[in-house]
Amino acid sequence: MHPDGAAVDLDLGHHPEAHDVAVEAGESHGAQRVAKPVRRQRHWPGHSDRPPKRQRCRVAVDIALRFAVESAACVVNSLAPTAAAAAYPPPIAEDLARVEERLAEELVSREERLATIATHLLGAGGKRIRPTVVLLVFHAAGNGAVRRDDAIEAAVALELIHSATLLHDDIIDAGDVRRGRPSALRTFGAADTLVAGDFLFSRAFALCARFEPVVIRWAASACVSLTEGEIMQGRFRHDPAVTLADYVEIIRRKTASLFAAGARTAAHLAGASPELVEAMAVAGEHIGLAFQVSDDLLDVVGHPGRTGKTRGIDLRDGNPSLPIVLALRADPEFARLFARERLASGDLEAGLGRIHASGVLSAVTARAQAHVAEALDALRRLPASPYRRTLEALAQNLGDRSA
Repeated sequence: MHPDGAAVDLDLGHHPEAHDVAVEAGESHGAQRVAKPVRRQRHWPGHSDRPPKRQRCRVAVDIALRFAVESAACVVNSLAPTAAAAAYPPPIAEDLARVEERLAEELVSREERLATIATHLLGAGGKRIRPTVVLLVFHAAGNGAVRRDDAIEAAVALELIHSATLLHDDIIDAGDVRRGRPSALRTFGAADTLVAGDFLFSRAFALCARFEPVVIRWAASACVSLTEGEIMQGRFRHDPAVTLADYVEIIRRKTASLFAAGARTAAHLAGASPELVEAMAVAGEHIGLAFQVSDDLLDVVGHPGRTGKTRGIDLRDGNPSLPIVLALRADPEFARLFARERLASGDLEAGLGRIHASGVLSAVTARAQAHVAEALDALRRLPASPYRRTLEALAQNLGDRSA
C-alpha cells in the first residue's frame, strides 16, 4: 500500500508567474534546462568510511549520470507532463537539481553493491514529492536564503528515508515490480535489499546530525511512526473487521507522518513562527493523507501503463486500503473474499469488480478532496507567493489523480 510510481498532472492554471518561469527555465519541446548544480565538498571524518578514490569516482560518475538523465534534467517529469515541467519557480528547479546531486553523493559506499542496489531504486526515477514539498514550504515560509543549504539537506534526508522504506516494503510485500522495473528484492535478493534499506536510513540520519535537536526528534518520531504504521497494517491484513478509524491511523503513521515532518522542518528552517511551523505540519499531513487515499483509488481504477503498477495489489496482499475498507461494509461477499489469504484464479478481478459495484469509489474521491481542502486551509497561513500557489496546485493534483 506504499504510494509510489503513479503519474500526476500539475496544472498551475494561467498564472503570469508560471509563464515567466517557463521562459526563464528555457523549456523547449518538453525539455527543461535547470541551473547547473553547485558541487558540494563532502566531509569524510578521518576518511574512515571513504571508499578508494578510483572506486568512489567510478560509482559517483555512474550514479550522477543516471540521475542527470532520468531525474535532474526534468525533475518534475514524474509529477507532470513535460509541458508543465518548467512550472516550478526557478529556485525550486535549482534546489531539486542540487537534491539529485546530493542523493548521488550519498549513495556512494565502500561496498559497491550497496550503491548499486540503492541506485537501482533511486535511479529509476520517482516523483520526489517529499523533497518538493520541503523546498516549496521553505521558500514560501521565509526569505529562502539564510538556511537554503539546510533545506536541501533536509529534502535529501527525507527522500533517503522514503527510499529506505520502499526497499523494506518490497521485502514485506514480496514485491516484484517497483517504478516499472524489477524490484530490488527480485534483482538482488532479500538479504542485500534489507541491508541497503538500512544503509539509506543511516545516511539519512547522518545528514540529520547537522540540525538542531528538535529537527532530529521530528525525523526520528516520523520514522517511529512509519514502523508502527507498517506493523499496524500487517495486523489488519485480510481482516474484514478493520474499521475506517483503523485505516486512517495506518496511513497517518505510514504515509502522512513523513510529509508532516518534512513540512514542519522546512518551515522551522525558514525561520517561521511556531504557529506557522505547526500549520505547515498540518498541511503536510493532509497532503500525505490525500496522496495515500488517491493512491488507494489508483490501485482499483488506475491504468498500469500510467501508474507503473498492476491493479489490485492491495486486494491481493490483503492490505486495508480505503476502497477495500468501505467495500467491506457494503458487501458481505466481498468481506469473505478479502479474508482469504490466497485468491484463486479470477478472484482478483472479481474482487475489483465488487469494489466498483459497491459504489464506494465516489466516497474515496470525496475523502481525498476533504484532505486537500484541509491542506489548502493550512497553506493559506503562508503569505501569497508563486511558491504557495505551486504548493496549492500540487496538493490539489495529488488528491485528484486520474487513471
